[in-house]
Amino acid sequence: MALSASLLLRQTQSLVMTPQLMQSIQLLQMTYIELNQFIAAEVEKNPLLELSSADGSSDYEGQGREDGDGRGERQDGESDADRQRPSQTERLTEALGGGFDNVYQDDAGPRKADAPELLSQWKSMPGSLGESGEAYDLDDFVAGQITLKDHVAQQVPFLLHDPIESLVARHLTDLLDDCGYVHHGLDEVAATLGKKPAEVAAVLEKLQTLDPPGIFARSLGECLALQLKARDRFDPAMEALVANLDLLARRDFQSLKKICGVDEEDLLDMLAEIRTLDPKPGNGFETSGTETVVPDVIVLPAPDGGWTVELNPETLPRVLVNQDYYQRVSGPSARNDGDKAFLAECLQNASWLTRSLDQRARTIMKVATEIVRQQDAFLALGIDHLRPLNLKTIADAIKMHESTVSRVTSNKYMLTPRGLFELKYFFTVSIAAVEGGEAHSAEAVRHRIRMMIQEERQDGVLSDDDIVDALKAGGIDLARRTVAKYREAMNIPSSVQRRREKRAQASVGTA
Repeated sequence: MALSASLLLRQTQSLVMTPQLMQSIQLLQMTYIELNQFIAAEVEKNPLLELSSADGSSDYEGQGREDGDGRGERQDGESDADRQRPSQTERLTEALGGGFDNVYQDDAGPRKADAPELLSQWKSMPGSLGESGEAYDLDDFVAGQITLKDHVAQQVPFLLHDPIESLVARHLTDLLDDCGYVHHGLDEVAATLGKKPAEVAAVLEKLQTLDPPGIFARSLGECLALQLKARDRFDPAMEALVANLDLLARRDFQSLKKICGVDEEDLLDMLAEIRTLDPKPGNGFETSGTETVVPDVIVLPAPDGGWTVELNPETLPRVLVNQDYYQRVSGPSARNDGDKAFLAECLQNASWLTRSLDQRARTIMKVATEIVRQQDAFLALGIDHLRPLNLKTIADAIKMHESTVSRVTSNKYMLTPRGLFELKYFFTVSIAAVEGGEAHSAEAVRHRIRMMIQEERQDGVLSDDDIVDALKAGGIDLARRTVAKYREAMNIPSSVQRRREKRAQASVGTA
């Protein structure tokens, strides 16, 4: 067969990941703060985008929109003479004297400054103004937050007078972490400064006496020891207790009594003293602000006994496309084809952004509504009735892909009558029930284990096997290793440690 060139027309379908589609996927996964930052950047570089306020008015309202030829809008049938003629309301105002002058001369006028010559020095003085002629701002008088290193630097000059020791102290201060610890070895610090380790240790010992007590410690035991020394409570028995914190973590009270040479009552008093100490003395100077979680979805009880699901209006960005401005600048005023292409691209991007934000809100609403429908028993009765749920169940119900549901539930929060929960909280592993009963949620099982341990008595401390038998009697089939894993994840000690602690508390209570 001879080979020859020919033209063919073929129709095919393919999935293409366009840049706009990728950005739409990113919008779906963004948090409230990230979305606001993205929109602010888009508004800054796109002249056709406007941010609308909460009352629905845009940033450009009140400035007067003009038509295509540059003249302001006017009402139909209104002439220039009518616009210059005073209105009836203005004539009545002049005739009736509707002014707002003070006719009560006895009222006190503006308070004068007590010392006019000091107005330029004291902005807090009544009657004073700022440099720009405006009243002073109260924010100027808000005390600034001091950091841990600044707090230590203020105390060092009163403690150390040798310039060399002050330089060593400054270097050690720079090595402080947020909790107030120094994790660098003395040999390493001495090699960096070109000093002997003994000299660095002497400066460090002096710095450990500064406020707050416990700073410049190199371990948890040293931090607790420094605080006990400041309270004059670091006796030999307490020193032995601090040196064996691993035994305290295991609740090995019998070994601690032998090591410390005290009875149970004194040991419990020492433990109470340890609980009053601060293991992280530097946290009080943390300057990072606490960010409040803003819920994306709000769930409220409905009058018919169901639930009302709505999006939080505070998290919904209000973005508008200024079509009037586009018509005004894309007409004859456009200089060349490059300007027209730029404006057309801006209009396309602005229209895409508004559609993407609308689609994002609709998708979040669909997923949240289906989650509320699936977890109706949890909202009405509590965590014991939390159903096992996975992404596929929600995706099949709303006819979407699992990846879309996963992106929607990432870093999104729902405010319910039960509290504020992340959307991921409602997706838990399913635990099989005994004899083919209804499956249970892993979170509900963990809650049941926690409640069983909290209600146990001294003579009835439950082992992991006892918890397995109790859960099986309640229709939950769970292995012993799974119970131990859940218990350790909730920071609950073993039955042996809990029994020791309860016996020690009971012996003190009966003494």
